[in-house]
Formats: sequence, structure tokens, C-alpha cells
Amino acid sequence: MRISNIGIDMVDIDRFRKKEYGKNKFFYEKIFTKSEIKYCLSFKNKSEHFAGKFAIKEAVKKSIKEKISFIEIVTSHNNSKPKIILKKKLNYRFLVSISHERNFAIAMVIAITT
Repeated sequence: MRISNIGIDMVDIDRFRKKEYGKNKFFYEKIFTKSEIKYCLSFKNKSEHFAGKFAIKEAVKKSIKEKISFIEIVTSHNNSKPKIILKKKLNYRFLVSISHERNFAIAMVIAITT
């Protein structure tokens, strides 16, 4: 195993506040899986969670050399820690960190080749 690359992304949470889920379902379904949408909608501050998950997905795309769509990157949480799974069978494991601060969400991903 070795570090392949790192990726980082920062997202303005207002991008998701302005694009209300109820009126933009198609937009969200192109980016997020059903389980991710359900997770984000379970919070009062939905936009913050959508922005965080989007930042993770962007950081993953930056950390690997293969082209992959947003929907092929699945994020979840295990004991409040973010986790990444790829639908496409690629030889990576990921270390991920995410943070939210006022109007921004930021994610950093380290891709490790297996």
C-alpha cells in the first residue's frame, strides 16, 4: 500500500441553500445516492451536509487518476466518521476528513492504492 494522491475541496454552503432539495430533486439525484440524500435530509441543516458530501466527492475525484462520476462515489458515516466506497472496482482505500465552518464545508481525502 502506498499513498497515491491527495485531494481537497471547499464548498460554499449557500450553493446548496439556494438550491432547495424539494424543487431540485433531479439535480441532487445526479450527484448523491438515495442513502446520502436520506442522510442529509435527516438533519435540520441539510445544506451543510449536502455541501460536505459534495466536497468529499470532489476531493475523491482529485485524489485518483481514473475518471469517475459523482454517483459512483458513495459516502457514509461510521461512528460519526466519514467513509468512502467506490461503486467502480478500483484499487483504492481512502482516508477522509471533513469540516464545516459557518458558510463553508471542506474535505480532504488521501487515496491509498491497495
